[in-house]
Amino acid sequence: MSFINYSSREINCKIVYYGPGLCGKTTNLKYIFGNTAPDAKGKMISLATETDRTLFFDFLPLSLGEIQGFKTRFHLYTVPGQVFYNASRKLILKGVDGVVYVADSQIDRMEANIESLDNLRENLADQGYDLDRIPYVVQYNKRDLPDIAPVDEMRALLNLNGVPDFEAEATTGRGVFATLKAIAKLVFMELKRSRTSSST
Repeated sequence: MSFINYSSREINCKIVYYGPGLCGKTTNLKYIFGNTAPDAKGKMISLATETDRTLFFDFLPLSLGEIQGFKTRFHLYTVPGQVFYNASRKLILKGVDGVVYVADSQIDRMEANIESLDNLRENLADQGYDLDRIPYVVQYNKRDLPDIAPVDEMRALLNLNGVPDFEAEATTGRGVFATLKAIAKLVFMELKRSRTSSST
């Protein structure tokens, strides 16, 4: 889980954007990176495979405040969407503090959304995590496209636990920062709770 850097007085947290291929995970991260102040973010690194990419960068949202004098730095990762990169997905989920599940709103992508969500649960379980017990939000992306499923239907299929969820258009940025703020806040609260209970 979170890693504490005592020299820089920072708690490092890992947030993973998960979802089927081409659902907009990379577009989310690129939008966030492009609209985050240069002095608050690290370099974006892209690991390209033949048909997919994994992106990651870190940033320091000063608006969240501090925990016992430590700032919280978030490391954002995407996982490759293609099924045959499952080993990479598992590796990226290692030490995760929070998950953003990005769903593709197009009707013909519902099956891929469900399969990817099941895969997320399995991969987390393999590492001793339970999706129902970690900070987690859902994003319904591509709301600007034709032939999209109603949000209520998507919610019934993909958000049975009623976690915070958001409509988004990652290409324009609509809903992107709302999603990020929600998961960052959940991770921050969980961190605060566990740090407080461990110090008492």
